[in-house]
Amino acid sequence: MGADPRFFPARGPHRLAEIAEAAGARLAGNPARLMAGVAPLALAGPDDVAYCEGRRHAAALAVTRAGAVLVAADAEATVPEGCIALVCEAPQLAFARVAALFHPRPAPVAGIHPTAFVEPDATIGEGTEIGPFALVGAGAEIGPGCIIGPHAVVGAGCVLGAGSILRAHASLLHCVAGASVVLHEGARVGNEGFGFVTTPKGEHVTVPQLGRVILGDGVEIGANSCVDRGAGGDTVLGPGTRLDNLVQVAHNVRTGRGCVIVAQVGIAGSAELGDYVVVAAQAGIIGHITLGDRARVGAQAGVMNSVPAGTDVVGSPAWPARETLKAFAWLRRNAAGKTDAKAGGTP
Repeated sequence: MGADPRFFPARGPHRLAEIAEAAGARLAGNPARLMAGVAPLALAGPDDVAYCEGRRHAAALAVTRAGAVLVAADAEATVPEGCIALVCEAPQLAFARVAALFHPRPAPVAGIHPTAFVEPDATIGEGTEIGPFALVGAGAEIGPGCIIGPHAVVGAGCVLGAGSILRAHASLLHCVAGASVVLHEGARVGNEGFGFVTTPKGEHVTVPQLGRVILGDGVEIGANSCVDRGAGGDTVLGPGTRLDNLVQVAHNVRTGRGCVIVAQVGIAGSAELGDYVVVAAQAGIIGHITLGDRARVGAQAGVMNSVPAGTDVVGSPAWPARETLKAFAWLRRNAAGKTDAKAGGTP
């Protein structure tokens, strides 16, 4: 059983030859056979394409009813009879491309809803869709082929590149964004940073936040995530960076290309991430430190010092992963030894 057509109408059917081309796969079957959609191995029917990635899917592959399956070359011989193999190097990646063939991102329906408000001097690109109760501020520039969803806000002076999407209730303020940027539901970009000075009497005096947010091409920001504008300079998310839901990025943070920041991560002000850094769920990164290219931070880690390029860190405070695992092993051995001593000791 594939995707529910009430929510995810499929384009197709598609011939296996088209599917193999989209996947970059070698087809071991009839190229003219039609497929109606995609589905997981366990749920797929004879008209669906599924995928098998590694040993974890081997049992499901043996009993699948899928009409075709994307597999690596070393698993081709295990594809059951009646199921056509589509042989490729990376089955999950190939499946993503095939799924997009059947379920492409919805195209904008050009026009401005009667309840939307667009300032007269805003620039709206050709083919852009502006939904109910959306707001586009003075001097804003929206590129062609964008979608501005219900109740979404594009603030005064903001720039949004071609093919970008603001989903329902997302807001873009004090921001210059590239092409193909996506803000999911409730995302907040360009809000005031957490900047203040405390007086000797304990009063908090706000420091005006006078920077911007710069979003590179292809940046995606998850639902209810927040990216604060810079305090003086800019907050910058490099091209292709992806934020999961419920992520907090503080003022003047800078990321390189293709960073992945997972749910409930908090990154404090002026931290810098290199290219392709991965920060796992619920990790916290202190401000004014640097994470080098391709560094990886484990879930719930507390990063209090800069991390060299290519280094994996875990724990709180975060240490290199191997050191942390050795320390945990030492603690467990010693804790077990003390427990045994107490159990066998003399009262």
